[in-house]
Amino acid sequence: MAYDYDRLTHKVRERHLSAVRRAWLYSLFLALPGLIFVSILLYQQQVTSGTALLAIGCLLLYLLLITSALIEGLIRPLQTLSNVVSSLREGDYSFRARGAGAADAYGELAGEVNALADLLQKQRVRSLEATALLARILEVMHSPLYAFDRDNVLQLVNEAGVQLLGLPHARCFGRTARELGLESLLASADQSIHSFGTKPNRWLLRKAAFRQDGAPHTLLLLADVSQPLREEEQAAWKRLIRVLGHELSNSLAPIKSIAGSLLARAEQMHGDELTVRDFRRGLGVVESRADALHRFVQSYRVLAQLPPPALKSVPVAPLVERVALLEQRVSVQLVPGPSAILHADPDQLEQLLINLLTNAVDASLANGSKPVRIGWRLVESSIEIFIEDRGLGIANTENLFVPFYTTKPTGSGVGLALAQQIARAHGGEIRLVNRDEDEGARATVRLPLE
Repeated sequence: MAYDYDRLTHKVRERHLSAVRRAWLYSLFLALPGLIFVSILLYQQQVTSGTALLAIGCLLLYLLLITSALIEGLIRPLQTLSNVVSSLREGDYSFRARGAGAADAYGELAGEVNALADLLQKQRVRSLEATALLARILEVMHSPLYAFDRDNVLQLVNEAGVQLLGLPHARCFGRTARELGLESLLASADQSIHSFGTKPNRWLLRKAAFRQDGAPHTLLLLADVSQPLREEEQAAWKRLIRVLGHELSNSLAPIKSIAGSLLARAEQMHGDELTVRDFRRGLGVVESRADALHRFVQSYRVLAQLPPPALKSVPVAPLVERVALLEQRVSVQLVPGPSAILHADPDQLEQLLINLLTNAVDASLANGSKPVRIGWRLVESSIEIFIEDRGLGIANTENLFVPFYTTKPTGSGVGLALAQQIARAHGGEIRLVNRDEDEGARATVRLPLE
């Protein structure tokens, strides 16, 4: 659209005042020889003073009108272009210069200025759209993202990053990496794996450098790799268990058979009674240990061959009550929770709770047979089933769910590993921690609601 002269600022008017004065001065110098020539001519013709003054006045008026038109035709368009360019510089792309279609130098200049305004307006729209798209992408990203400047001060964070920090959005900006607890991540290598935050997740760190306003910045992106690592670890354990189970079973079966055959023939042996008795006792130990090792291997093969869950609607209350009634060695206190339904395999879920409750009861028996509590509660869109014992606590929490690891003299190390495998097959997780408010430990099973 055409530029509106009423919106010219006072600052722009003053900027072109000296140019207008120069135009008037040059016009005066241009007309001065003519005025002098006319004055001499009138004097030589002995024209009366009144007539001479009238002629000179008419001439001056003519020159004034011509000069004014000349200045208006040259200076004003330049002022218009100057104000259009000034508006572009200030970010206002709505003004355009007049006369862009004229077939002259000014028309070409006005056309180029208007084309520049159109280009800048399009680029601004693209920039705003790109910024809005970036903000939307950051909003829907599930991976925490942080950007720090050269002084390690946070300049950008998405919603997932705010949730991981556990701080209000406004309190994150302007704080250093040390204050946010991210200093170790900034100093770590790219594609390294870390544990961060209150959740037991493992994060793959991706680092990238970029520049903004000429200053170097660092971008941190955390990708949750807990599930892939757990699946890979579980697959590795299954392969190991299958290989060990196959080799041990192949060896234990003939050992047990040979020991049984020799023990049967030992009944017919004659000789020193003490020697025969020792011989029989030795064969009996070999046979019993071979049988025990075979049962041990079979228990691990169950862990390696756990079928996928057969999902159905399972009310939580009857399930927990049924598990609590199975344990009679110590008092099991039931803590009722709200009504809830799980989409799970009831048999596998019951086995999971039995394993956890058995461990809790064993721990309480080792500390004076104190009561055990079991209950459930709703947490956001999930349900937490908790089992609390009053035993001696957990000494090593790092290896609790590792197959073959056990702290019990007669344990096999299968129960917790099987329970965790069942929980993860249902999209959940088991956590075992020592209680802060009392002695003992707490097992928490978190599962998604139907």
